[in-house]
Amino acid sequence: MILKLNKIIASIFGIGYLKGGGTYAALVTCGFIWLLWQNPVLQNPLYLLIITIVITLLGVYVSNKVEPDWGEDSSRVVIDEVAGMLISILFIPANIYFLLAGFILFRFFDIVKPLYIRKMEALPSGTGVMMDDVLAGVYSNILLWVGYFVWIMFFK
Repeated sequence: MILKLNKIIASIFGIGYLKGGGTYAALVTCGFIWLLWQNPVLQNPLYLLIITIVITLLGVYVSNKVEPDWGEDSSRVVIDEVAGMLISILFIPANIYFLLAGFILFRFFDIVKPLYIRKMEALPSGTGVMMDDVLAGVYSNILLWVGYFVWIMFFK
């Protein structure tokens, strides 16, 4: 029963079983972020930070638990994409264009894995599963902030 619950969480309610599940998980996360932004009470960035921390820690835990059954860094585990997408948008102004750019940047970094992202996969078990997406999210977030400041300086 517990293993089944861990699989449900790791696959984000079965999204991980779809071909291209990581992309779908990131898209669903974008929808979640957009809905969060629509509620004035929940627009406080600390809520998104707390959600991100909880998802990341939960991801390490469930990834460790499903690895013996699914194998190392299974494509069915997509909670890492949820954490990475959340990180890419942390503290970014609530704007659909930044959300879309964050999605594109995150998927780019997650798929191509430049700049030490691939090395994160060498970390043990669930930590390695999660940390490559965390770093992809960090890089995406940095580029979004650069884009934001360029936009402010030249186009506003």
